[in-house]
Amino acid sequence: MKRVGIIPNFTKDKNLDLTKKIIQWIEQHDGEVLLQKIDAEKIHRKDLAYKADEIYAYADFIIVLGGDGTLLGVSRRVGKNETPILGVNLGHLGFLTEVEIGDIYQALENIMADHYALEKRMMLEVAVFNNNKLVKTFFALNDVVITKGAFARIINLKTFIDNNYLDTYPADGLIISSPTGSTAYSLSAGGPIVDPKNSLLIITPICPHRLNARSVIISDREKIRVEIEDRKNDILLTIDGQEGYKLQDEDDIVVKKAEFSANFIRVNHRTFYDVLRNKLAERTVLHKDNV
Repeated sequence: MKRVGIIPNFTKDKNLDLTKKIIQWIEQHDGEVLLQKIDAEKIHRKDLAYKADEIYAYADFIIVLGGDGTLLGVSRRVGKNETPILGVNLGHLGFLTEVEIGDIYQALENIMADHYALEKRMMLEVAVFNNNKLVKTFFALNDVVITKGAFARIINLKTFIDNNYLDTYPADGLIISSPTGSTAYSLSAGGPIVDPKNSLLIITPICPHRLNARSVIISDREKIRVEIEDRKNDILLTIDGQEGYKLQDEDDIVVKKAEFSANFIRVNHRTFYDVLRNKLAERTVLHKDNV
């Protein structure tokens, strides 16, 4: 018997009708469903209620209903459990979700029969230090972004690779991205596209006030330390575009490869380059429509 966690999406599955159909299918195929308490109560199935950390620890795999944003959040919360995740797309085609609504039951049949592959994605560990003391730790799948506030001036970001000084970027901010995040904010800021099967870190300045400031790619064995020279500025640390943390005076940020990975279930033969080609074509059409 497989234990299946389900993370619904109240916005895209408003009455949780799809969620209820998936639960029925799993139970009819001798599976056990795990839901967060609030989700179980909404469909009157308190017998399926678990704490969130119990779902991530006990489930054999987790179905995430929604889009790339929902999947990003779940990837961070799964964390060290490394529980496999199946992303089901309820919106526009994304880079992370694996199957469309119409293909969900065929995908589940394959998974229940152990006919699937796991794709490991590098995670980032982000530590905030104040006067050399650790004050906060985050994990990210896509990226870590240091940005100035809405009314702040340009900030100067003194950047080191291990103990080696790299550069000081006068910019609106700095993106430190994983390969998975290379097609997100980093790409919009002029960063390179990287196959997510690789393991490396990408440093991309945001609107740098210097013509020779470019993206830098480094090994996953190295760590990045950023010192903010403009201590009195309003500066924000953002994790995957979903979590925010206001940086204090004397804070330094250290980013490195996390000790664990995100595991995505793959049942299709679609490659990263297939998705990339389709997404780039989609963006081209949108651009033409707006011209």
